[in-house]
Amino acid sequence: MELGRNLFCSTIGRKLIMAVTGVVLIAFVVGHLVGNLQVFEDPDRINGYAHFLQSLGPALWAVRIVLLACVTLHIWAGITLALDDRRARGDEPYAVNRWIQAAFASRYMRSTGYIVLAFIIYHIAHFTVGVAQPATFKTNIAHYTMKGDYHVLGVTVVRGGTEVLDVRSMVIRGFENPLVSLFYMVAVGLLSVHLLHGADSLFQTLGLRNHRWERFLQLVVTAGCAAYFLGNLAIPGAAVVGLLK
Repeated sequence: MELGRNLFCSTIGRKLIMAVTGVVLIAFVVGHLVGNLQVFEDPDRINGYAHFLQSLGPALWAVRIVLLACVTLHIWAGITLALDDRRARGDEPYAVNRWIQAAFASRYMRSTGYIVLAFIIYHIAHFTVGVAQPATFKTNIAHYTMKGDYHVLGVTVVRGGTEVLDVRSMVIRGFENPLVSLFYMVAVGLLSVHLLHGADSLFQTLGLRNHRWERFLQLVVTAGCAAYFLGNLAIPGAAVVGLLK
């Protein structure tokens, strides 16, 4: 009971919650990108991948619930920490030199967070639920017959000849609208900015950053966020210009 009270009621505890949930969410978005990049490979890859995920059934819903809990806790901790910071400094504005020295990602962390939340909701509505698509979008998605087996860690999880949804075509069609693709590009850019500050901050919160490693960690985080942005940019970009067919 005392541990829980300290965790949720103290500044250090809420920062720890933000860091731990941040690690989980970063792992998810990176894994999500790696899975989606299979759209550039043979259709067997992403179609088999999507079918495998759907076949997990209750396990997939358990993962979704954990992710939802992490998102909720992450947002709650961020808002409460921001309110604590505002109360601590009252109505006194930031000094000019403090404003100049503050990094862009840090200054706009809350703003990018809200936009990222809106992006997540739309992304789920767009591809997972389908409510952001025309009424006939899902019913018109063709089925695809696997030409070969799909493996995960060397284990066959979808066998050749299995009829699955043609998710690759769904992704391409979903990004053929230039406005939708532009929205995704901007949103992913803001998500990358959010990750830039968040990933860097969690090293400090978890006690993994010191003067010896600080510069190296910043370079790794910056390179990782740039790669994440470019990877996500490639999918809608390739679809909208017709490179993905």
